[in-house]
Amino acid sequence: MASRDQFQRFIFEDSQVRGAWVRLNDSYSEIGNQAPYPASVRRILGESLAASVLMSSTLKFEGNLSLQAQGKGPLRTLMAECSHDRFIRGLARYDEHAVTEDSLDTLLGEGSMAITISPDKGQRYQGVVPREEENLAGCLEEYFERSEQIPTSFFLFADDNCSAGLMLQKMPGNTEQDSDLWDRLNHLASTVEADELLSLDSETLLHRLFHEETVRLFDAEPVAFRCSCSRERTLGALEAIGQEECYSILDEQGSIEMDCQFCHQHYRFDRNDIDHLFTGHTLH
Repeated sequence: MASRDQFQRFIFEDSQVRGAWVRLNDSYSEIGNQAPYPASVRRILGESLAASVLMSSTLKFEGNLSLQAQGKGPLRTLMAECSHDRFIRGLARYDEHAVTEDSLDTLLGEGSMAITISPDKGQRYQGVVPREEENLAGCLEEYFERSEQIPTSFFLFADDNCSAGLMLQKMPGNTEQDSDLWDRLNHLASTVEADELLSLDSETLLHRLFHEETVRLFDAEPVAFRCSCSRERTLGALEAIGQEECYSILDEQGSIEMDCQFCHQHYRFDRNDIDHLFTGHTLH
């Protein structure tokens, strides 16, 4: 059965403008059902997941791209991550007694947002996302304009069951024959309604928006939820905590138990595991 969660790139022929489209159903539901998210938090998490997939199209290597936010408002933590091969995960932490149906800006309050690019091989990079716009799409547009000097437009929507997004980018170069193309495409894209983006397939949507333009749509790629946690990675986190702290926990509790924040996988480590971690062999 074909995946209901899909990502597709497209370009406007004979121009410097490219785009990407994504719609998430099953993976969004699987991630959204990890916690009893209020509607406003679930919606922003959905928009973030769609945005992470769209931005992953800019990766030219194997690795991950994540969007992270920390706030002092009702929404304390937001994270959405997508790998180069379109596996996603995400989470939100919030004050359930203070959440309202407000915008991202109001929910986060004072705080920061960043995009982190983590190649499997190479140096990790993090860029700060401006927080001057009320919604996520506007914040990301400012980031690409300031940090990447690439004009980029985002259209992001999510409801209880689906999240979707559309991205347009004007790539560097002076070969544009149609000087009005970028402004015209943005005007057309800005007419998209939430129900269109959330329900229409890519071909129908792009034809409805850009039927007077020549669009080349590339093959669809499946998107799926997959957590990258593992017992080995969790041991790595314990190693970072340090030997003294780990043995202190063992003395107090008898074992060290950890749950993945993204998928709730449970990991348990006994004294033999910790001995092997720090000495390379079992002492007991």
